[in-house]
Amino acid sequence: MIRKGMRSDVFFLLGIFFLVVLFRRESRKLLSSSPSVGEWGWLGPEPLVDTHSADLVMTPSLPRRGNWLTRAIGRLLYRLLGWRIEGQLPDVPKLVIIGAPHTSHWDAILAVGFFLATGLDCRWMVKREACDHALGGLMRWFGAMPVNRQAPGDLAQQVIDEMNRSEKFVLVLTPEGTRKKVERWKTGFYRIALGAGAPITLGYADFERKVAGIGPTIRPSGDLEAELEEIRAYYSGIPARNPEWF
Repeated sequence: MIRKGMRSDVFFLLGIFFLVVLFRRESRKLLSSSPSVGEWGWLGPEPLVDTHSADLVMTPSLPRRGNWLTRAIGRLLYRLLGWRIEGQLPDVPKLVIIGAPHTSHWDAILAVGFFLATGLDCRWMVKREACDHALGGLMRWFGAMPVNRQAPGDLAQQVIDEMNRSEKFVLVLTPEGTRKKVERWKTGFYRIALGAGAPITLGYADFERKVAGIGPTIRPSGDLEAELEEIRAYYSGIPARNPEWF
């Protein structure tokens, strides 16, 4: 019998293998159509993704991760999916990015591709046990930040303390906390941003236009209800993968 944890590792490795096969196949096509090789990998007649927009997303103060190869992989993923990237992040060393609407597993795939394509070094919270297996190191490289969810009252403060200790820190959260429809969003992202003195940037995945983008940035003032209403009003115009869950 295959244990549950082992089974998830097997599926994860199969997914990585599938992406590698796709990457090799597509890169060969690009090489055969154009001999040029650039900083971002093989650039055929069409870029791997809208590289101009992907490049503009990043600003000098933000933390970075990866290299030309990881960026090429992220951009190739977007090309295969038929998606593009738009917008620009604020030029700050510490930032909280929220992503919505969150109604599908595709949101996570698009987020990983986005961070690979742009080279943004970000952190996302995960329960501590999720990193206690063979792929824990890989998850940490992708930005997983193990936290103790048994003490939810201290969770926001754990992250605030970590942000205050760091010179540069970007945290990514989904305010809904689940893919299903919820009446009220979780407000931990707001408390963390306020406590760490970091702005909040609104990220989104528009499934109608097939665009992963960066929206407006706000500085939390402490008026939670008013600003949360403004944030939700902004996202009300973003088409979700499963609109009935948003």
